[in-house]
Amino acid sequence: MAPPDVRTGAGPGRVVVAVYAVLALAATGRSVLQLTQYFDRAPLAYVLSALAAVIYIVATLALAKGGPTGARIATGAILVEAIGVLSVGTLSYLVPELFPDKTVWSHYGSGYGYAPLVLPFVGLWWIRRVRMAPRSAGE
Repeated sequence: MAPPDVRTGAGPGRVVVAVYAVLALAATGRSVLQLTQYFDRAPLAYVLSALAAVIYIVATLALAKGGPTGARIATGAILVEAIGVLSVGTLSYLVPELFPDKTVWSHYGSGYGYAPLVLPFVGLWWIRRVRMAPRSAGE
């Protein structure tokens, strides 16, 4: 029996992939600027911003690829993303001196309209929905 065809990047999943791609580009651009121009201001914050960019890139590519392997990789990346945004978001309020400038995940992604806070849960929901969708005999 063949493994299920997990089409995470098809249909409405294209919107999820597109949002991840936009965040990947935005986070990459921001983190490159922060690391190259302002690293001495907040090294931890800027390294975490770069990590967020890498996670968004991995999630984007894995969701677009789909299939069982893509879904597993995307799930792992998105779980790390969820833990990251919740941890960094909380730390940025409790220990604000660690985050003197905004990063992708600081303040739960407020600088990005809270998309970094909501997106991992949408991504995980989408992967689960696609995995659980019944397949017709012709697929």
